[in-house]
Amino acid sequence: MSVRNGELLFVKSVKDGIPNRDPLQDSDARRLFPEEDGRISLSDVSIKRDVRDYIIDAQPDGGKEKKNYIFVQEKKNEKGMLLGRGSLAQLIAKEVGKEDDAKKDMKNVLIDHCFDVRSFGIVYSVKPKFNLTGPVQFGWAHSLHPVDSQYVQGTVVMPSTDIKDSENDGGKEGKTQGTIWTSYIVPFAVFAMPGVINSKITAQTKMTAEDQELMLKALWQGTQHRQARGRGQQQPLFLFHVEYSDPFFRIGYLEELITLNPDWETWKDAGRRPSSVKEISLNVEPLLNKIETYKDKIARCRVWVDPSLTINGDISSYLQRLW
Repeated sequence: MSVRNGELLFVKSVKDGIPNRDPLQDSDARRLFPEEDGRISLSDVSIKRDVRDYIIDAQPDGGKEKKNYIFVQEKKNEKGMLLGRGSLAQLIAKEVGKEDDAKKDMKNVLIDHCFDVRSFGIVYSVKPKFNLTGPVQFGWAHSLHPVDSQYVQGTVVMPSTDIKDSENDGGKEGKTQGTIWTSYIVPFAVFAMPGVINSKITAQTKMTAEDQELMLKALWQGTQHRQARGRGQQQPLFLFHVEYSDPFFRIGYLEELITLNPDWETWKDAGRRPSSVKEISLNVEPLLNKIETYKDKIARCRVWVDPSLTINGDISSYLQRLW
């Protein structure tokens, strides 16, 4: 089955961390909106990294047919040096036994054997250069409520250098205390991220319906899988996927058709912020109403929901079993 034109909406939460830091703001949370607005954001690059890292670990050898290697990744050679685009491509070509083909047509070797090339596209800056626009495009994820990041610090018990006897005065040299660390964290935040899937572009990248299903699964499980202390505890909460029978139709801005209860204004006026999923619910009734309005242009709708999240709206006809 070919991939249909479609859209998706992904909602996730984070506790005690920042999934996507801003290096220009001392690694604080990213803020695309004015400070007084209060919302924070996550880049689409961060979301794609979750998907890629999940597939790297779930299918380290490229999967059964060696179709799902990941091109954009951090990989080192035997000397510990990071591989560039050309070396990464050549390594994949070697893994699939197409080194000779790659010398003539690296583009199709990567399309045939890299999930992220088929889904997200590629910029290949090694001669002969080429680029492909990906059929799957994610937008920025923005918090559904105002968020205050907190500046925290602590100590590490280990000193940064060894303690040594001084040859001159019999004293001690080196650090005798642990080092101090500092960081920004977000106690709790809920983010909504939109995405589009363009069926016309799949003809160029050869993205399949199987790729689409893997991408949806990787969005959900990759959020849970990718771990690092500073990223906090992350949890997928709600994933909505709509496919259109009309290849030129799109509802658009699905993220504007959902709201958090209590709403943004309530949290802002109250001077406090939500601290857990138990304190909120997700109102999807405007989204469901829009789906009903355009049902003649829609082929299929699917919804995945974490049991911890309370939903306002009847999604029973669209509900799917979690992976």
